[in-house]
Amino acid sequence: MTASSARRSESDVAGFTATPQLAQALQQIVVDLVELHLQGKQAHWNVVGHNFRDLHLQLDEVVDDAREAADTIAERMRALATCPDGRSDTVVTTTTLPSFPEGEQSVSVVVDLVTARLRATVETLRTHHDQVDSEDPSTADLLHAIIDSLEKRAWMVSAENRSV
Repeated sequence: MTASSARRSESDVAGFTATPQLAQALQQIVVDLVELHLQGKQAHWNVVGHNFRDLHLQLDEVVDDAREAADTIAERMRALATCPDGRSDTVVTTTTLPSFPEGEQSVSVVVDLVTARLRATVETLRTHHDQVDSEDPSTADLLHAIIDSLEKRAWMVSAENRSV
């Protein structure tokens, strides 16, 4: 310890807390991740047609990724002394994702629908990334990992409809 350093008191180490702007950005990300999870399950339950089983299983991976990412960001919000709101009413009224059609959907339609929702969720993450990074680079690192994961999923799901 140098002569110029001094012991800190408990009141000096309150910790980093999210600004209202950071909290709102993270809230929008949580909402869209929760909605992606729900829409992925809707697709999983109602997809039909050729190659059903492969897509059915792949949709479970999308759902797992979205659920885990939502949990990661929500827990980060708590660590930054703000409260995530994942209630269904909040998700319905604030998500930016397009709504998902009801009923059975063909494999090729589900591929396009889910790919669009993965990309929309990534767009939400990218929209808020720079603001998050300027306020909290640690949280931005979490966003990087989620973007990487969801972009990979979008590629993998969209490949189901491709042919060469």
